[in-house]
Amino acid sequence: MTVTMTITMKYSKAQAKEYAREHFRGVWAATATPFDAQFRFDEAGFRSNLKHWIETLKLGGLFVCGKQGEFFSMSVAERKRSFELAVDAARDKAGIVTSCSDTNLDVVLDLARHSQAIGADYIVVHSPVLHFGRDIDATVYEYYRYLSEQLDIGIALWNHPDCGYEMSPELCARIADLPNIVAIKYSVDREKYARLTRIAGDKIIVSTASEEEWFDNIVELGWRLYLCSTPPLTMQTAVDQRINEYTALAFAGRVDEARKVRDSLNPVRAAFRNSRPKGTPQAHTKYWMEQIGQVGGTVRRPLLALTEGEKAVIRKAVSESGLKLG
Repeated sequence: MTVTMTITMKYSKAQAKEYAREHFRGVWAATATPFDAQFRFDEAGFRSNLKHWIETLKLGGLFVCGKQGEFFSMSVAERKRSFELAVDAARDKAGIVTSCSDTNLDVVLDLARHSQAIGADYIVVHSPVLHFGRDIDATVYEYYRYLSEQLDIGIALWNHPDCGYEMSPELCARIADLPNIVAIKYSVDREKYARLTRIAGDKIIVSTASEEEWFDNIVELGWRLYLCSTPPLTMQTAVDQRINEYTALAFAGRVDEARKVRDSLNPVRAAFRNSRPKGTPQAHTKYWMEQIGQVGGTVRRPLLALTEGEKAVIRKAVSESGLKLG
């Protein structure tokens, strides 16, 4: 059951950009949502994972209930409950950005207002899916302008070509002028996100999902936020936190040392990438998580479950990856 807690926001709408510039930084991770064998939301499993991600891995923050978290197969009540559990677990120890993306604007606003009421730090909202899209820039600008008008909480944009288009750096820069637009998860090629960083990095925190590009983006673009995908969860354990390590070294200007640590993860990256069957990214991630001591669980339809053969490949990949399990 969803219980709404009304908590005072940590900043005003006018302070959103300043607050984010100070606090929206470090290594964040996109969470997976565990479902049990009957396809129910496994709250106990999620709590266990949250404790591990926040207290053991000491991540800067969590991106809750996005595509990796299978928001598209969850009810609004389940999504709200996942937000509440994350906010409760993270108090004063990590940041929380809740994914309020939906094709229905009323759902977006409902989730966003709930996030604001329970004390989430920020929300993230995917650019709208536009079937038969025309005048896309005008439509997308008005979409985010309206959200900004309706909400006080800091809003992170999210653009990935699977919505049917890529937002231009210039459009993103224009949207960044809105008072509580604070960041963007910009899942496009490096040329585009580097350009946005150059033309609007003083107005919006730019990041992308690729962990493999994170080190270069710290060093070459001055980034301080990884927002984000699952590698901080799947490529780190209680005794092996090399993403955290190379990030801290790079932030401190110890670039050569950071690069060596970053490169040492190449076998883990390859093992994860090469063991993933086509069409099953969430199921693959969850089963990999189970092999390193986290709660994975099943996926819900329409996603495909793994075969026993695919599971065997993943087990072998984890064991040979070089990731220390303790």
